[in-house]
Amino acid sequence: MEFIYPEGATPLDQDAIRGLIPKLRTQHELNEFEGQNIADALAWARRSRKIRAELLTVHGSCLLHRRMFDQTWQWAGEFRRSNMNIGVDWPHISANLRNLCDDVTFWIAAATYPWPELAIRYHHRMILIHPFQNGNGRHGRLAANLLLAYHKQRPIDWSRGESLDNSGATRTAYIAAMRAADQHDYSALLEFAGSDASGDDPLSRRPAYSEDRQ
Repeated sequence: MEFIYPEGATPLDQDAIRGLIPKLRTQHELNEFEGQNIADALAWARRSRKIRAELLTVHGSCLLHRRMFDQTWQWAGEFRRSNMNIGVDWPHISANLRNLCDDVTFWIAAATYPWPELAIRYHHRMILIHPFQNGNGRHGRLAANLLLAYHKQRPIDWSRGESLDNSGATRTAYIAAMRAADQHDYSALLEFAGSDASGDDPLSRRPAYSEDRQ
């Protein structure tokens, strides 16, 4: 299979590619298969008391990733074991993720940020840690939306009606906003993740929690 990566995506290394479970022939088939895997994980997350209680823990973060990709990749839910062009040094993933979960728990208790900004900052720091070999963007966006939904807040429509799987204006705007947040400017990311114009709940639709930004 020839892998096609959209703007800003992190290419899979050969070890990761060898972890592909289904026998697929094209990138389109892989995208469809992963999409169904994620849709099944979303249905599970909507009813699971376990992930609701453990989302803001290291174990919960790994559990969510595993459920999102358990039918697709053998390494689903496992931390990467090498450094990439983004993310903390791999031996420090667990400690950084634990600190993030503790910080978000404190932000919620102290009402440090309005809910949309809190979810944005949670998502952005998750991506900076980059815990997994692949799927970090999709995992981070779904985790942020579950956090909002579990606290009766409106989830973010990250795709804005356009899939982030492919290069395009929406993906370009998302990547630019994330890079601005890297420099501690969250204004573009908050604007990007503005209210859902359709008025319905983005969690009720097939998710577009697509590929990593890097």
